[in-house]
Amino acid sequence: MASKKDIRNVAKNITSNISKDWVHISEEEFAKIRSLVYNKIGINLTEQKKTLLMGRLQKILRLKNFENFSEYYDSLIADKSGKEISELANHISTNHTFFWRENDHFEYFLNVALPEIKARLLDSRTNDIRIWSAGCSSGEEPYMLVMLMMEYFKNEYSKLNAGLLATDISEKALGTALRGVYAHERIKETPKVLVKKYFTKTEEDKYLVIDKVKKEVTYRRFNLMNKVFPFKKKFDIIFCRNVMIYFDDPTRETLVQKFSDLLVPGGYLFIGHSETINKQKIKTLKFVSPALYQKV
Repeated sequence: MASKKDIRNVAKNITSNISKDWVHISEEEFAKIRSLVYNKIGINLTEQKKTLLMGRLQKILRLKNFENFSEYYDSLIADKSGKEISELANHISTNHTFFWRENDHFEYFLNVALPEIKARLLDSRTNDIRIWSAGCSSGEEPYMLVMLMMEYFKNEYSKLNAGLLATDISEKALGTALRGVYAHERIKETPKVLVKKYFTKTEEDKYLVIDKVKKEVTYRRFNLMNKVFPFKKKFDIIFCRNVMIYFDDPTRETLVQKFSDLLVPGGYLFIGHSETINKQKIKTLKFVSPALYQKV
């Protein structure tokens, strides 16, 4: 039987051989790509992330026959469609999520936020409900929210203008969301009554979101680093969870203030449990519970 030392040496040799085939990144190239990523995507790549960045971008360099990172950087600068930046975002961020993630948020949405919205609708005599899933990844969050709205409003839902906007910078993630097909591990935390009612099991043991839910979500590619947010009406609720973990404090504060400006009075902002808001800088949002804030 091989010793632990032998196994470590084999692993070290494999890693060494792989890295020999890598295109290596210079300090100057890393600085340029780091600055571009920060300005275009909002992610702050520290010096400790240089090796990670280099490793994750090797596939792009091989597929596009770039001899070095300078050529890749030039292609990013030259691209006006935004697709190159979207592809870069795919490789340097992690789109891991699942249905019913951080379920206390969904329970609050169902038991507190939606009743408040219903009361507001009655007072204002309107039927508009505006909800934004910002950084929606592969679609689990927006579909979950629609299912809960359908559960709460029941037959009244069809009379409401209650669609949901879901945006992400990643075209790959949006493609998965539009298909609405998920492996069992993505839905296993979801209450069984919702799985039975809103999913169809496929022959490949995948779970397909039913059309009635899918058609209620409008997916768009949108970069949260855009200087202008082109929304004419304000939102009742904004979900932006586990997106700002990649941002530094100034970027996070700027984005949160934009979210606050886009909320109606009494509207809610849901963020990830590993994220925080500087309450000294953002005066227009009050703390409700962990990772949940309300517009003053």
